Amino acid sequence: MDLNLAGKHALVCGASVGIGRAAAQELALLGASVTVLARSADKLERVVAELPRGIGGQPHGFIAADVSDTQGLGSQIQALASERPVHILVNNTGGPPGGRAVDADAEAYLDAFRRHLLANQALVAAVLPGMQAAHWGRIVNVISTSVKEPIANLGVSNTVRGAVASWAKTLSRELGPSGITVNNVLPGYTRTQRLEQILDDRVAATGKTREQIGETMLASVPVGRFAEAAEIAAAIAFLASPAAAYVNGVSLAVDGGRMQSI
Repeated sequence: MDLNLAGKHALVCGASVGIGRAAAQELALLGASVTVLARSADKLERVVAELPRGIGGQPHGFIAADVSDTQGLGSQIQALASERPVHILVNNTGGPPGGRAVDADAEAYLDAFRRHLLANQALVAAVLPGMQAAHWGRIVNVISTSVKEPIANLGVSNTVRGAVASWAKTLSRELGPSGITVNNVLPGYTRTQRLEQILDDRVAATGKTREQIGETMLASVPVGRFAEAAEIAAAIAFLASPAAAYVNGVSLAVDGGRMQSI
């Protein structure tokens, strides 16, 4: 199986912690030169320092940016791509706060739409010329299993995640002829800051303990445990590899079998 990413440049968003950080590690292990993106320059410096460099000593770097500023984000990535074309884009952003869909105001929806779909669009627009010139590209979006089965008390998140999945499916058909694949990874319950946020929200909403909430969540997962970020990252790395060249337009659940739909 060809997993070699030597000579490829990957841009990984939301890479200061959790799944993004783990994805940067996996891609670097496969030989890619990785640029990590998040808001905190200090955290990103530490991530870059820990990335594997292999025998060839591939270069890594970081960009501190706020995905809610889509215009500024696009300009920063255009500058990066003009110096070094980006072959792999991992779109990954922290989810919106919890709550019922009916209780959310318009600004909550607009903010989530801006940070997810509009930011993703700005990133794709910035890296696409380089991918098209190389006739090779991988766009992997980290979304949620909610695109197939909405998750209770995550109304805004469910809504925007579904929009991103439809956007990605459309792009996969438009960009496939250029040798560029577009796929989604749908993490299940994963040990990240996002999981901690969900646990806190459910404790506040129900009055139950974190242990009780956790047990209830795991009762729906056949493998009986939460995922580790590295397990989600492994799926991202595969979809970014040469081996996945004929995988296009899919939404791959990595959820321990929790979803009941086929």
